[in-house]
Amino acid sequence: MSEGLRPESGTRVIDDECARRLDEAAGVMRGARRILFITGAGISADSGLPTYRGVGGLYHERLTDDGLTIEEALSGSMMAGHPEIAWKYIAEIEANCRGARPNIAHRILAALERERPGVSVLTQNVDGLHRDAGSRNLIEIHGTVHRLRCMECPHSRSVPDYAGLAIPPRCPVCGGILRPDVVLFGEMLPERELVRLEAVLSEGTDLVVSIGTTSVFPYIAGPVWWARQAGVPTIEINPGETEVSHLVTCRLRMRAAEAMPELWQRLHPHEPAED
Repeated sequence: MSEGLRPESGTRVIDDECARRLDEAAGVMRGARRILFITGAGISADSGLPTYRGVGGLYHERLTDDGLTIEEALSGSMMAGHPEIAWKYIAEIEANCRGARPNIAHRILAALERERPGVSVLTQNVDGLHRDAGSRNLIEIHGTVHRLRCMECPHSRSVPDYAGLAIPPRCPVCGGILRPDVVLFGEMLPERELVRLEAVLSEGTDLVVSIGTTSVFPYIAGPVWWARQAGVPTIEINPGETEVSHLVTCRLRMRAAEAMPELWQRLHPHEPAED
């Protein structure tokens, strides 16, 4: 197996039924050239990133220090009217995620893209880990925390993290407030990314793979529904039940960092485990 794609420590022992399902999924993937991977918080959890409102998350079953739900604090209207409040919680989430690196699942998706140029990744994550891992056919439907844009003028800039930033940060051009280029609650999805997703689906895919997402948003579940109606095979990698679990062709009840190395090994059986 290529350098950096060997299984990480702590992976579970694969039983016979799980191995059968992995073999089935690898068989579907083997002949697919155009694959749409859809990823959510579960793939980044394997890099140690906390969710902000899921079980065990930063705001699970509690209000923020300002007595707001996290959805209220991280809304577009809050950023427009009280940017200092929205930025307070954006900065807190970023600080808890700072220093995270792509895990083996991110790296394998990037490696598959290098092998098969028809591979695309649609991600809800704003952490930039897919890009750090080398994915380029990437649809960041919720944006990224690593790009800031001014709320008053066209200025934008990229940042590795928020260390050293004044909160909220000011635009060096016009003095307005900078904000992360992410989709906050109550805001529209970016038109450019929606067009790119529509182009991927209209060109056709051989396989749709959902990884680490509960698929509660229609635009995340939609490609799986589309694939089912079009007779395109689908795979889900998620230890829990989701909105699309009953739809998929093959379901792997595994974490992303467990499943992807197993699939990679099955797709590259003659590749040595050590360089």
